[in-house]
Amino acid sequence: METLNLPAIRALRPAWNKGRIVGQKRPLKPKHVWAIRARLELAENHRDLALFNMAIDSKLRGCDLCRMQVVDVMASGQIKERASVLQGKTQKPVRFEISEGTRASVAKWMEDPLMVGSEFLWPGRFHERLHILTRQYARIVRDWVGSIGLEVTADGKHSMRRTKVTQIYKKTGNLRTVQLLLGHTKLGSTVRYLGVKLVLSDKA
Repeated sequence: METLNLPAIRALRPAWNKGRIVGQKRPLKPKHVWAIRARLELAENHRDLALFNMAIDSKLRGCDLCRMQVVDVMASGQIKERASVLQGKTQKPVRFEISEGTRASVAKWMEDPLMVGSEFLWPGRFHERLHILTRQYARIVRDWVGSIGLEVTADGKHSMRRTKVTQIYKKTGNLRTVQLLLGHTKLGSTVRYLGVKLVLSDKA
């Protein structure tokens, strides 16, 4: 009697994104930025306050933010007003301004005993880790947004990157400026990142 090769029957697994909000992470509103800063200041969490402020100012990807070194932001014992960081994805430098509030919070963080002799701006808690990992940074961001009642699946580490450029675009409407700030090589990437639509003229 001939035996038929029937396909194996597998139990259905729940979708990985079931119950989650996927897609672009929304930028934080100014009131959310203020609320998170206020909580971190009250808690005297100097590391997280400096990290949060730098994430907003730098607009860096999480992987680049985690790998920032002390020399990127400090010279002659002072926090720089402008910094330049080489992006891991594009291997091109991106420049950004460091606001007065961020400079103050980073200077305070530099006084922490954990920073003595550290090469990296956000050193790891364990000896085998030179700096915090991207997934650790993602957990930290979830703690931030969750602490002020935001949906942690809708706001993530890319919310930090998008927050300041979204505000700049709303004020100026200048996509080229936002492209430079984000370090994108193509303007189309910036358009998709912001979720805006370009209106093209019919005139030649």
